[in-house]
Amino acid sequence: MSKKDFVVGLDIGTTKICCIVGEVAESGPNPIIDIVGIGTAPSTGLRKGVVINIDATVESISKAIEEAELMAGVEITTVYTGIAGGHIKSFNSNGIVAVKDKEINENDVQRVIDAAKAVAIPLDREVIHIIPQEYVIDEQDGIRDPIGMNGTRLEAKVHIVTGAVSSAQNIIKCANKAGLNVAEICLEPIASSDAVLSQDEKDLGVVLVDIGGGTSDIAIFKDGAVVFTGVLAIGGNHITNDIAVGLRTPQTEAEKIKIQYGCGLASLVKADETIEVAGVGGRKPRVLSRRLLAEIIEPRVEEIFSLIQREIAGSGYQDVLSGGVVITGGSALLEGMPELAEFILEMPVKRGLPIGVGGLRDVVNSPKFATGVGLVRYGARHTTKSRFMIREKNIYDKVRGSMRSWIRDLF
Repeated sequence: MSKKDFVVGLDIGTTKICCIVGEVAESGPNPIIDIVGIGTAPSTGLRKGVVINIDATVESISKAIEEAELMAGVEITTVYTGIAGGHIKSFNSNGIVAVKDKEINENDVQRVIDAAKAVAIPLDREVIHIIPQEYVIDEQDGIRDPIGMNGTRLEAKVHIVTGAVSSAQNIIKCANKAGLNVAEICLEPIASSDAVLSQDEKDLGVVLVDIGGGTSDIAIFKDGAVVFTGVLAIGGNHITNDIAVGLRTPQTEAEKIKIQYGCGLASLVKADETIEVAGVGGRKPRVLSRRLLAEIIEPRVEEIFSLIQREIAGSGYQDVLSGGVVITGGSALLEGMPELAEFILEMPVKRGLPIGVGGLRDVVNSPKFATGVGLVRYGARHTTKSRFMIREKNIYDKVRGSMRSWIRDLF
């Protein structure tokens, strides 16, 4: 075993699968982490955040893991992975217990959380997270850590996240088939918030919006705790589809055009700017106005933020979000996204970049790596060191193993 401690985040997304390896210098509530390896691979086995093709997903996971292993020089066996999709549902709950020995201990805290989660959940769903928001001791509210305090009545307010059993099992199955153990599954917006939000923003009240390829994930924080989470089955892939149809170009070309020339707000594009669009079926490329591209993208982006606005309004916290909105995820890189979001949401909006990590910080300094970095931080905070130590890998052993399997296949 290595003397170093590592934790691995595996972001299984709709458009890409990303594996990030972090070396943990100090664990605890605010871990100190150096990023030492990263691997990415295109994802073809998911739709709207849910696995639809296990073999394709396993292949993509294996590629991303192999790339991260080579960069970090370690063998990855255990990962923390994310979950999203329209099947995610969440709600707030509370529980009350009597304190036996007047002084509150860990057993009392566990009992009150058990009481809070004693709600009827359908058989086809399972609890993914039970996140304490605050504790109340003898009507004194706002308590973050009640252990060691005196009282006779303990109340806990918690946020419970549930998901479809089949979706969680399929994610675990894909990781297992790729030779990995899953230490824990984390809701993707909660992981992303770990990477891009400061504690001040969480205390003040903030909305995190993670716009990925297949889903747009929402997490609302107030007084330092999660008070609302939601997942919308709409994202960057819908923009790509609109471009492919509107410009009559293949999906792969549409994705490249979106990344290179896309803009979410047509008024930001100069009238004389042009782009070259590849034709379908061997037809010649065409030169079109970039403003036309922006006019195709803008209605879809407007729809995404209108749906997000509806979710925020439905949460009941719209009037207490002094920290505004932080948008992250790969689609947040699109030019004009913050400006259009500010107009529709009527709140200050900024792009969220991963913070609080060292090492290969420049490599992961992009909204598209927010979930991967967040999973690393989540793993470092929630796990004891002994559980995520990873065996150092000798590069020659890896090459020798590959040669051995190649020769075996040959004969």
